[in-house]
Amino acid sequence: MRHLTLSAVMLIAAGTLVGCGDDDASTPATPATPATPAADAQPAAAPAPDAPSLAAVLDAQDDAAKARYGARHPAETLEFFGIKPGMRVVEALPGGGWYSKILMSYLGSDGELIGVNYEYAIWELFGFLSEEDLEEQKTWATDWPEEARGWGGENSAKVSGYIFGGLPAELDGEVDAVLMIRALHNMARFEDQGQFLTTAIADSLRILKPGGTLGVVQHRASDAMPDEAVGGGQGYLRQQFVIDTITNGGFEFVGMSQVNANPSDQPGAEDMVWRLPPTYFGTKEEDTEGRAALDAIGESDRMTLLFRKPE
Repeated sequence: MRHLTLSAVMLIAAGTLVGCGDDDASTPATPATPATPAADAQPAAAPAPDAPSLAAVLDAQDDAAKARYGARHPAETLEFFGIKPGMRVVEALPGGGWYSKILMSYLGSDGELIGVNYEYAIWELFGFLSEEDLEEQKTWATDWPEEARGWGGENSAKVSGYIFGGLPAELDGEVDAVLMIRALHNMARFEDQGQFLTTAIADSLRILKPGGTLGVVQHRASDAMPDEAVGGGQGYLRQQFVIDTITNGGFEFVGMSQVNANPSDQPGAEDMVWRLPPTYFGTKEEDTEGRAALDAIGESDRMTLLFRKPE
């Protein structure tokens, strides 16, 4: 429970989620139209001479991680976001470290990975965590880096941990990139109860260097989903809502990529993102026909968006 993943949260919830409403229509999946990564314009620390290539880092991951490459496209995603060795990068809600393990190796010994978790109050709002689970969240900022250091090799990036709403002033203007990969929906879901999404965006703007980038990958709502189903409780958000919320927070929108798009995922009013593989929430293991239908859809349709802090 020290670093609950979103899938774990939803499994524990066992169907207790309630969505809230958002404005604006999403943009449906279209053929790839990648923007030029803004990170090319921002200098990062020079990588060590022996820094591994991203391809080499990905090739070195275990088979379980590689099994997700077809849905998560880590090479194309990190390249679109302009991530390079030697950078100082924030990863929001790093969970069990799927992306963290890639980033630690790729950023290298001259880089730093900063994990940032939800504010403590958001965990209380789920309403199903035990007192013990909640207590463990209080020490996440020290527990997670300690565990993460065990994932890295000799030349891995430095690792640290913080909580949104508690990022120290010494980080102000010092970070090259912030990554929010499938991390927005619960902050959006509980925004009215604690300004969690607003705080996370403001923190990101504050700690980024001028010209620094914010990369977002997020489950994308379909046009068939009504407003009451796209507030985050079902995992999906409207693309235009995400763009508007982040640009209203002071960022410039650079562009989007369809690298993580899946037009086969067309959720309806009652559909949660966790119905899909690999979670299959709500579909029993023995229901092979039902799982086969979900496998035919694949993982969720995801927006991939790039923002920049103004110079």
